[in-house]
Amino acid sequence: MTMDMRNELPPAQAARKAWLSLMAKAPDSAMLALWNAQNCTPSFTWLRRPETGTVMVRGRAGGTGAPFNLGEMTVTRCTVQLDNGTVGHGYVQGRSHDKARAAALADAMMQGDAAEALQSAFLTPLSQQLAATKAKRARKAAATKVDFFTMVRGED
Repeated sequence: MTMDMRNELPPAQAARKAWLSLMAKAPDSAMLALWNAQNCTPSFTWLRRPETGTVMVRGRAGGTGAPFNLGEMTVTRCTVQLDNGTVGHGYVQGRSHDKARAAALADAMMQGDAAEALQSAFLTPLSQQLAATKAKRARKAAATKVDFFTMVRGED
């Protein structure tokens, strides 16, 4: 088995990883505004109520060097179970219990019949907002870019 084959996830796991990542990275206000616009909070039971803690963030020098502990980051997590038995998890940056609850509920709902509707009404607009924000930041950074070059003097 090659290295690439071991790191590949089955399509269902890859999709779940993508939507959980999207919700974890989304700004609180954008995600909660889209979630609240859905008016689709299902009946659920808490398996783990929202709790805030810290995780160690690791980095690599140059992206490829030896890993090192960069510092701690605040995260909030929770776990819910829908009435149909589906379990959803929410891990988000920061201290927003509401965002963690929304992420857990969306995760659980994305594993069921509501997935297609939730994808088009919630996750796709959220992804588009994040992409627009990233593009705006990139344009702003590109405007300050300085190109350095060396001129040849013609002397040997």
